[in-house]
Amino acid sequence: MKLKRFGTAAAVLAAGTLTLSACSGGDTGGDGEAVDSGSVSGTLIGGGASSQESAMTAWTQGVTEVSPDLTVNYDPVGSGAGREGFLAGQYSFAGSDAAMDEEEQEQAAAVCGPDGVFHVPSYISPVAVAFNLEGVDTVNMDAETIAKVFAGEITTWNDDAIAEQNEGTELPDTPITVVHRSDDSGTTENFTAYLAEAAADAWEFGEVETWPSEIAAESAQQTSGVVSLAGSTDGAITYADASQVGELGTVAVGVGDDYVEYSAEAASKAVNASEANEDGSVELDRATEEAGVYPIVLVSYHIFCQQYQDQETADLAKAFAEYVVSEEGQQAGADSAGSAPISDDTRESALERIGNITVQG
Repeated sequence: MKLKRFGTAAAVLAAGTLTLSACSGGDTGGDGEAVDSGSVSGTLIGGGASSQESAMTAWTQGVTEVSPDLTVNYDPVGSGAGREGFLAGQYSFAGSDAAMDEEEQEQAAAVCGPDGVFHVPSYISPVAVAFNLEGVDTVNMDAETIAKVFAGEITTWNDDAIAEQNEGTELPDTPITVVHRSDDSGTTENFTAYLAEAAADAWEFGEVETWPSEIAAESAQQTSGVVSLAGSTDGAITYADASQVGELGTVAVGVGDDYVEYSAEAASKAVNASEANEDGSVELDRATEEAGVYPIVLVSYHIFCQQYQDQETADLAKAFAEYVVSEEGQQAGADSAGSAPISDDTRESALERIGNITVQG
């Protein structure tokens, strides 16, 4: 099964210095209350994860159905750059495929006040292990094999370790070219977290946001870049948000005694079994052997301030955040990007956090 990519890049920010202020705002707000979405007016600026690009296009368009005067500009610069921009006051919210670490959360106090930030799980998607191999649409690989391929230990497609898991499939002796993200990437962090947890003996590099420089490989920036490079390189293999892999072949991942192809449903199963943290982020079991679960999952967040510097920005952030996690917003993202809608429990928790956005006093 292939997820189709719909839409084009999300709106790109205009040049110039950006601030956390909005053009003009609604007249609602308050602790624990939903904002009057129809009354807000202004421009909300965000940036970050390119994995959300297709869904963000749907969200920035769809939110105008409930908030006609709300414009959302989102720059898909990658998770790391998005968090950096947010902490520098460049963005009012960040999209990130990884939660802020402790140091970043401490830095956030300078922008968001002493209460810092919270995370809203907005976008759930499988990370596809995608490849370009003429005549082959899918192959089976367990975690150890995937790790050895990306570590550069398995170098041809007909290697015994791959062939033994793909009886009946004629694999050529084409050299494997690993393609990875060159920018700081939450997708890289999620993918290497899977390798580190599910195949620790074969992957010595740990969970990293920046690809290990000691591995000989090709690289490109952002999701669209690695997909494009892999698509033009015979024998290439990469990792990318499944919504954007296009016509590339994909790996069915070994889980227990079976191989699981990526799907929104299989990714959702992984998230539903996860534990929630106090800051809204989740802990995934990436070494699961539960049937039907696709273990290479990306939970992409929207990161907001607990307190904004002005009421206008607080109201705009509330209106957009509430739309994204609503059933309508999640369905729009799923229709556009093939993502898995969040659960009712996750939605309820997110709405409570969003409703408690206030203004720095």
